[in-house]
Amino acid sequence: MSGGTPATADLALVRTWCDQALQGLGAAREEIDALNVYPVPDGDTGTNLYLTFEAARAALYDADGDVTTALHAFGRGALLGARGNSGVILSQLIRAGAEVLATLTPGTRPAQVLADILVAAAKAGYEAVGTPVEGTILTVAREAGAAASRACAEGRPIGDTITAAAEAARAILLRTPEMLPVLAAAGVVDAGGRGLCVILDAAETVLTGVHRVSAAPPPHVPVPTSPGDDLSADGPSSEVMFLLDAQDDQIPRLRSTLAGLGDSLVVVGGDGLWNVHVHVDDVGAAIEAGIEAGRPYRIRVTHFADQIARRPAASGRTEGRGVVTVAAGPGLRALFEESGAQVVAGGPGRQCSTGEILAAIKATGADEVIVLPNDADGVAVAEAAAQAARADGVRVSVIPTRVQVQGLAALAVHEPGRSFDDDVVAMTTAAGHTRHGAVTVAARDAITMAGPCSAGDALGVVEGDFAVVGDDLADVARTVLGRLLGGGGEMVTLVRGAEGDAALVDSIVRHVRDTRPDVDTVVYDGGQERYPLLIAVE
Repeated sequence: MSGGTPATADLALVRTWCDQALQGLGAAREEIDALNVYPVPDGDTGTNLYLTFEAARAALYDADGDVTTALHAFGRGALLGARGNSGVILSQLIRAGAEVLATLTPGTRPAQVLADILVAAAKAGYEAVGTPVEGTILTVAREAGAAASRACAEGRPIGDTITAAAEAARAILLRTPEMLPVLAAAGVVDAGGRGLCVILDAAETVLTGVHRVSAAPPPHVPVPTSPGDDLSADGPSSEVMFLLDAQDDQIPRLRSTLAGLGDSLVVVGGDGLWNVHVHVDDVGAAIEAGIEAGRPYRIRVTHFADQIARRPAASGRTEGRGVVTVAAGPGLRALFEESGAQVVAGGPGRQCSTGEILAAIKATGADEVIVLPNDADGVAVAEAAAQAARADGVRVSVIPTRVQVQGLAALAVHEPGRSFDDDVVAMTTAAGHTRHGAVTVAARDAITMAGPCSAGDALGVVEGDFAVVGDDLADVARTVLGRLLGGGGEMVTLVRGAEGDAALVDSIVRHVRDTRPDVDTVVYDGGQERYPLLIAVE
């Protein structure tokens, strides 16, 4: 939507905004988590907002058909992927805004469209919450919509309108401690409101080209980790969330029943699909209310006391979850250790044992552990160790990483602030999307998938198979890289081995720069034996 043309739903513009917003939420995630003291100080608002928006964005990109279909998918994706109190509210804001954009009246001024989106989103947010509380994401949404409406009424273009909305959001965010005593006591602004500001900042960047790097003021006092209102003796002990297939006329009674059971009630959705969130003591009664209204599914119950106990410590180390990974060289070991993993030595010619992996699991001191074997033959060994650890009460998941670079990719997205299952899914996805290869030197004459080779020949490995035979490592590496990039990619990772020289790595870096300037390159010294160069494409 440009400043002077009739309004149309510009899908490319919406996608660009989604990309910017998700990037911003990712960068601010830890900051927002640290602000999270209301309604429960469980330190996950930033993570929940990120995951909610990520689900909406993925649905938008996956949608087939026209713009209206894509925008409907955008709102539905937010509804299905909503996490936590703020995430459920955000999903309603997204859904309401998407509905406005999908039903534009031809000729409407772009600034008016924007104002209508923000006002409708705020209205829907207030209607979704059982007992709206000022000083939260709802207040920030309302003030942004009001500012956009004023700017539009003054005849200002869309760029000025979004700037007015974003500025109003940032201004009211700073005042949220005046409205909510728990924020004032902790010396922080509202976490959900801060997340919405990030999303509005992204819209301002897309519509005006102005990139604002804003941050919430640091806490004046340490964020409390002791029980807050909902964790007191009189407060609800659990968060209950579920999706619900139900007729719309069943929702008023459901709201009334749940409101009598607890607080922080949010029910969002429509057209037969709803996302329900409530804090209660009687989990069974909340689920029964859902059954009476329709068909609840994807039921998630979080006990606040357990969640608080597993929050990351102030030092940044997690008390509740550890990662065990197998490293094939000293450089790789250092990379894994810097990421906080417990490392077991492995690599070509050295298969680590079940006992070594089990000892590493125990050494994490965590009650949740993710294991990255980073070797095809090591997956079964890791599973055996995991089974032994489970017998001792440790929750363990083995991600079947088959090469070192898959382990690096998985660890790069590890986030102990997520739920265990979500962390495992994210790490598994990152590993699975990493195409991998390597170069080595044949130790003897043999037959490969690429034909016969002789001792001393350069061999290229693509996805675990010897697929290239040549007489020069650099030429073979370029061929391997070309095959890996044939499926697309945005980043190339090169891991230099013990027998790899700088000239080999430099030649591949130059090759990527000359042939694929759109692709970033990262180089690590892995120190692995037998393979002078490991290659990954993500």
